[in-house]
Amino acid sequence: MPSGRAYLDHNATSPLRPEAWAAMLAALETLGNPSSVHAEGRAARALLETARAKIAAGLGTAPGTLVFTSGATEAANLVLTPALQTAPGAPPFDALLVSAGEHAAALQGHRFPSGAVETIPLTSAGEMSRSALAEALRRRSGQKIMLALQAANNETGVVQPVREAADMVHAADGVLVSDATQAIGRVEADFAATGADALYFSSHKLGGPMGAGVLAFARDAYHIDQPLLRGGGQESGRRAGTENLAAVVGFAAAFEAAVASMEGERERLAALRDETERAVRRAAPDAVFVGRDAMRLANTCAFQIPGLAAHTLLMALDLDGVAVSSGSACSSGKVRESHVLSAMGLEQKTALRASLGWSSGPEDVKQFGMVLAKAVGRMRKASNA
Repeated sequence: MPSGRAYLDHNATSPLRPEAWAAMLAALETLGNPSSVHAEGRAARALLETARAKIAAGLGTAPGTLVFTSGATEAANLVLTPALQTAPGAPPFDALLVSAGEHAAALQGHRFPSGAVETIPLTSAGEMSRSALAEALRRRSGQKIMLALQAANNETGVVQPVREAADMVHAADGVLVSDATQAIGRVEADFAATGADALYFSSHKLGGPMGAGVLAFARDAYHIDQPLLRGGGQESGRRAGTENLAAVVGFAAAFEAAVASMEGERERLAALRDETERAVRRAAPDAVFVGRDAMRLANTCAFQIPGLAAHTLLMALDLDGVAVSSGSACSSGKVRESHVLSAMGLEQKTALRASLGWSSGPEDVKQFGMVLAKAVGRMRKASNA
């Protein structure tokens, strides 16, 4: 990270944790392909399976249910398919219900035909509408349903009602697949807490390396009948290709560190977030905080300043040493209208997001506040000239 900068974009990527760095360096010194049967291969396999067992234990499932991927996007494309089998010989799914606030990986990366997909709207607070879900399940009675619902929204930080939704979907003999990318290490997001049938998330959001992710199932019975990557028999035939051993090992180390420190970090980050919001208020008393009427992640502050374009303000902050974001990081570097804010019914379709993490401190928030006040003052003066 450039010296003197304040990095407030952990929801996009969190800096590599020391634990992950150390684990990766050790793994890079291990010679061998995890699929090879000689001593070197067995040593690599041992590292891979130890990492798998660590993440499985943290999620409350068996190691054999985990599939390592290149990230959450690949995991979403892999699992959101009519061909996911919940038991041997089970029929395919009839429909996919997907929350309107889902990441593009779920909205665009599924393998259901367009006519079999139904979007479940958000409330004005940013939560998936429970009543709309109940109505969709009622209308589709007798169909085999899959629901895609993220554990927490990446743009607003709003925690979604996954546990309640899982109960509703299970009562209709359906399954729930949850994108836990923003939730892991920030709120309870394991299988016991969410009631989900499948969870997936990325390494780099919690302080691990980029290029690693995982798809995990609640039970061994689940089977991916049509894998995306075909070739060798890696990952029990569910995802071909030699595993990215160093990245997976770093991922597991970051996961353990994030989960172990979650309680203390949640309190610390909530205090920093509250100070971030006070800084926004000082700079712009008319600022609007998105998702504040719902339960939010302790690390996320999404806000709008009336009359100021989010992309212009973002660039002004960046030029003065502060990194924040506008919307999702996975939009080819472009600032565009947010489908999440649109689904919430907000008139202004863009917002700035300041997101904190393990490396954040009071000095970052202080710098953010000073730079924001200067940028807002300059931009408003120019607009009134």
